[in-house]
Amino acid sequence: MTEKELDRLTKLKQIEEELYKDGAKYICGIDEAGRGPLAGPVVVASVIMPKDSMIEGVNDSKKVSEKKREKVYEEIIKEALSYSVGIVDETKIDEINILQATKKGLTNSVKELTITPDIILVDALTNIDTCGVPYRSIIKGDALSYSIAAASIIAKVTRDRIMLGYDKVYPEYGFAKHKGYGTSAHITAIKEYGLCPIHRRSFVKNFI
Repeated sequence: MTEKELDRLTKLKQIEEELYKDGAKYICGIDEAGRGPLAGPVVVASVIMPKDSMIEGVNDSKKVSEKKREKVYEEIIKEALSYSVGIVDETKIDEINILQATKKGLTNSVKELTITPDIILVDALTNIDTCGVPYRSIIKGDALSYSIAAASIIAKVTRDRIMLGYDKVYPEYGFAKHKGYGTSAHITAIKEYGLCPIHRRSFVKNFI
């Protein structure tokens, strides 16, 4: 690992280091992927990393290339003390709205952890059910917290893999490329082929 990368990771862990000094043993980072797309689920990941974890490449998932994300993902899940994902599908998103669906996915992911964390660090969300665990909401947390950044990679890779599976079922929409986001190619495909079962009806009414 380069000195520059080590320095970046050390800065990314500052929030965690302060919490460890205050007596926290297990810190859980939480982030989501898929709030904005027109199709597919929202995925929320929770992860508890070891105190001394320092995985090269852990960063806000949007700043990491797809190939590198896959590699870092494997290292994260191998090293994690506990991790889980909450997946809420497009039907539920349409039923309760994307914000509530994201919060539901978060609660589900916390419930699935095999270790109860002392504190949760979450990217931006508030008024959430963390099963009694205290939490701190951090704006742009995936760029400021190592734990949240690790969760962002788990969430993104998990969701991308789901969308790659859907691409095989509905190849005409190009899900492998845009992962369900509202690109011009995706919108053109919707206009040409109509909606498929995984489209979020509440998101696409402007395009049909």
